[in-house]
Amino acid sequence: MAIETPSLLITDDDAAFRETLQEVLRPEGFQTLEAEDGEEAVRIVRTEVVHLVLLDMHMPKLTGLETLRMVKQVKALLPCILLSADLDDMLIEQARRDHAFSVLRKPVTRRQITGVVFQALERTYNWKCFRAS
Repeated sequence: MAIETPSLLITDDDAAFRETLQEVLRPEGFQTLEAEDGEEAVRIVRTEVVHLVLLDMHMPKLTGLETLRMVKQVKALLPCILLSADLDDMLIEQARRDHAFSVLRKPVTRRQITGVVFQALERTYNWKCFRAS
């Protein structure tokens, strides 16, 4: 599958965190879209081209897990990465049952987030050519 620019949806109610992720991911060759809550994320997945979704766990209106479930109903194969400062075994297990590609503990490092994003795109779409490094 040849796509010129993969599109990532960053979903977090913290605008500063969304901006930081954009600053990390855009230089790697990604287009980024933003949602400040789960409802907005689901709307974007329904109407825009999105190749991967990054989801904060704790947001108003819908949690990251609730959003993940709704996104998977719209596009079952869309890789989703859940991020949370409050990770525990139950949350990790539930995210896996709901088909999250990965679960990362906040704060994440540049290396962690880019590594998991590239891994998700490579496994889902067989995209090996996008790694800028």
